[in-house]
Amino acid sequence: MARVALAAMVSLWIIPISILVNRIVPEPYMDEIFHIPQAQCYCRGGFSTWDPMITTPPGLYYLSLGYIASLFPVMWFAKVVQSFPDLCSVAVLRSTNGVMAILCSVILYDLIRFLRPGIGEKKTMVYAMVMALYPLHWFFTFLYYTDVASLAAVLAMHLACLKRHYWVSAMTNVVWMMFVAADGAMNYIEDFNRSDGVQKDQRPFVEESDAVTNNRSGTGTSTMRRRRIKGSSKDASLSNSETDNNVTYQTQGFFDEIRDIVLRLWWLKREVLAAFAPFIVVVVAFLAFVIWNGSIVLGAKEAHTVSPHLAQMLYFGLASAAALAPVHFTLKQVGTLCQWLMKKRILGLLQMLVALTIGLMVVHFFSIAHPYLLADNRHYPFYVWRKVIQAHWLMKYLLVLVYVYSWVSIIIILARNQKRFWVLLFIAATAMVLIPAPLIEFRYFTIPFYLMLLHSRVSDNLSWLVMGILYIFVNIFTMAVFLFRPFHWDHEPGTQRFIW
Repeated sequence: MARVALAAMVSLWIIPISILVNRIVPEPYMDEIFHIPQAQCYCRGGFSTWDPMITTPPGLYYLSLGYIASLFPVMWFAKVVQSFPDLCSVAVLRSTNGVMAILCSVILYDLIRFLRPGIGEKKTMVYAMVMALYPLHWFFTFLYYTDVASLAAVLAMHLACLKRHYWVSAMTNVVWMMFVAADGAMNYIEDFNRSDGVQKDQRPFVEESDAVTNNRSGTGTSTMRRRRIKGSSKDASLSNSETDNNVTYQTQGFFDEIRDIVLRLWWLKREVLAAFAPFIVVVVAFLAFVIWNGSIVLGAKEAHTVSPHLAQMLYFGLASAAALAPVHFTLKQVGTLCQWLMKKRILGLLQMLVALTIGLMVVHFFSIAHPYLLADNRHYPFYVWRKVIQAHWLMKYLLVLVYVYSWVSIIIILARNQKRFWVLLFIAATAMVLIPAPLIEFRYFTIPFYLMLLHSRVSDNLSWLVMGILYIFVNIFTMAVFLFRPFHWDHEPGTQRFIW
């Protein structure tokens, strides 16, 4: 019932805004000039035709075909359309993302319920609704872009893997699939070792692991580990979070954690390989595709060459922390970071110095100004680059302080709620997705942002309220400018509009 209510509430803004967008902008705009004709070509059965400017796989187009096929019998019976291609209009194709956005909100609800079973249905609905308002996701719900469907696929894959439906969870987006598989493998070995039979088989291993922990962290943590292994699955997940809270800032515990995970994976290698075989098949297929295609993108390879754009990680850290400003940019969080530095003392200062040095080197040597970024004034990144990053030659170096603060804040919050190895995997997956991309596109941050927020377990109601208000304000502003403030270029015909 809660899922239905959530879907209905999300529909309350998707339906009227979709009608408004289609009325004011009835023709394909920006990237839609590639996606919509390609989808319409598929509607006519032209599956061998491909626009070389499209970089992404045709998943969205096949999804639209299935969606339109479900609508066609009713539309044909009502004499709204006479043939299947007639139904593949701009408005109907855009509505695919509206449906996917509603589905996303329901998947978010299920993920929150699974990851945080202690909170009630009402809070879960509020959290899911605020997350559905995230501006990058919200805006592209009303256009025929691939972002909403990609997010829905990754979130569904993550949920299926958490529920151990591995054959369903091996989907597209190979980097996030590998991240989800690694997360699932860690959960798998923990659940496996809780069974009585495995406890008997692995008793020497468990005792050895506890002995090492006992020597380094005290008998309290060792007792906690034994209690966790013997407990039920739900209780174990809660005690696991509590145990990690006690050792968040112990650097030596991180290596113990890695050792523990590697040993468990080795003991259960056959079971893990059998359970996660679907993921291995997809990875092999992806590698074969890259070798055959010569690139990770399908089209426009010259404009999307792989580049060492390390500064993308800095931009992601600041953009994500800013999107969660009530969590990261508060006096309380600043105090938490100061306490962390005081507790670490010399080691903490050295770590901050290293982070600042790396940040300065990254912005100096690995900041890329893509030609599209410099020439296209229809996007937020164009103005961020010109008005902020390039406002003064010193600005990009001064921003390193904010970049480092953002990442330290993100890591500390994640480490309170997740294993530190999970945090390392998340950073590695985010880097694999963002660093090869030469173009600064805030849309690229959407999937890692959602995974980060889901696993940060933000519980402060005021923070969620402020986030929701901020998202609504940004959404209204961006959509109003897009719809009601068109402009024209002297060198190109047609109406231009501002988007993300």
